[in-house]
Amino acid sequence: MFKNRKRISLQTYWMTRYLLVLLIGLAIVALISAIWIRHTNVSYRMDTMEVLAEQITNQLTDVENPTNDVPNRFIGDPEKFPRQDIKPKVYITNTDGDVLNERAMGPKITKIPKEVLTSSDEKQTLKDLDGISQTYYMVKKKVEMDEKHVGWVVIMEDEKMMTRSNQAYGQLALMIGALALIGLGASYYLTSRLVRPIREVAVAAKQIQEGNYAISLPDHPKEREVYELVTSFTEMANRLEQLEAMRTELLAGVTHELKTPVTAIDGLLQALKDGVVTGEEAREFVQMAMVETKKMKTMVGDLLAFNSFAVNAIPLKFETKEINSYVENTMKQWQTTQEFEQVQITLDEHVEPIHLSIDPVRFQQICTNLWTNAAQAMHEQGHIHIRLQADKEKVRIFVQDEGSGIPKEEQPLIFDRFYRGENKKYAIRGLGLGLPLSKMMAQSMQGDLRLVHSDEQGTCFVIELKRNEA
Repeated sequence: MFKNRKRISLQTYWMTRYLLVLLIGLAIVALISAIWIRHTNVSYRMDTMEVLAEQITNQLTDVENPTNDVPNRFIGDPEKFPRQDIKPKVYITNTDGDVLNERAMGPKITKIPKEVLTSSDEKQTLKDLDGISQTYYMVKKKVEMDEKHVGWVVIMEDEKMMTRSNQAYGQLALMIGALALIGLGASYYLTSRLVRPIREVAVAAKQIQEGNYAISLPDHPKEREVYELVTSFTEMANRLEQLEAMRTELLAGVTHELKTPVTAIDGLLQALKDGVVTGEEAREFVQMAMVETKKMKTMVGDLLAFNSFAVNAIPLKFETKEINSYVENTMKQWQTTQEFEQVQITLDEHVEPIHLSIDPVRFQQICTNLWTNAAQAMHEQGHIHIRLQADKEKVRIFVQDEGSGIPKEEQPLIFDRFYRGENKKYAIRGLGLGLPLSKMMAQSMQGDLRLVHSDEQGTCFVIELKRNEA
């Protein structure tokens, strides 16, 4: 369904989105800035026109002349007006709006309607002599002599000229363009920095897929998430390399362990067939062949049991047992069937009876496997101490031996299938399924099997079971 979908690089994906967000943000900033520039320019120019109108009104009213001559005076020298970036039209009218004097370029206006003069609106629309309507920003000041209204000073400018800000808009465009370039460079730098370790991890993953575990990744990235990704991936690669080496080694070990009894049985039977041995010696050869057959049967049984538990193919049969007495009975059975005469095993029972719902067969397998491992670790002489502990939620069965301990580098691997430590690999035959199978059986009973500690003074395992009598 998704095989034909075109893929794009992570850097391209994020850069396009960063740029889209950046452009939207800059467009909003540009729009707001343009509105602010327009408003600021109009306000500044209106203030300028206000000052200009005030000065012209003062010039007209400061001269001692008859009142009826005031509107006919010349507007004045424009160089004396405030500095301005526009050239407004200046008109002097009488009280009816008839233009008496002007300084204006463009279309002529002979009369300003009285309703325009008395209006408080800054923007008004007027018609020139050609009948063309145009919108202006206006400032209107009354001319009064001896407290008598004799006319108006009107200063106005075309709306387009008032809102014109070409230079400011150009500067704004340059600023927005510069910010866009800076944002482009920043997004490229940041996405490159983000993508680089991910790309390196992807390349390393392809190397591992091809069976090459000698990967090279950044040692100490500054970013926490990238550091965790690189560190986890490196540890995973090392773990896979160890597991691959272990798998090859253990496959050879399993083959060897199964081949050894077959070879022994073949040799013993061949000797019997050829009549090399007879009588009592022949019976001893048959007994040895049966021992080797039993060992091979045990190893094959472990393989089958492990695979069955791995796929949840073995149903459990739960029964309610009093754990103190059941552990004691299991311990006595183990002592009877084993040949570890120099191994002592003791039990510290819980002070109160504890009834648990367990699968008796699987529980017994876990216990006997731990005790057998403990006896082998002590070279078949020493003391195994079993201690029961309980709280409201769990029951714990501790198994402590006096062996030489498990090396630290091997402790994280002891529950891996087919793993066998260096000290045990050549001394004791087996497939390395005892502890993994025991852990799976404990977990199938809603419990667990854990290594508590291991050092030169001995090793301690604990079986944890959920306290549930139902």
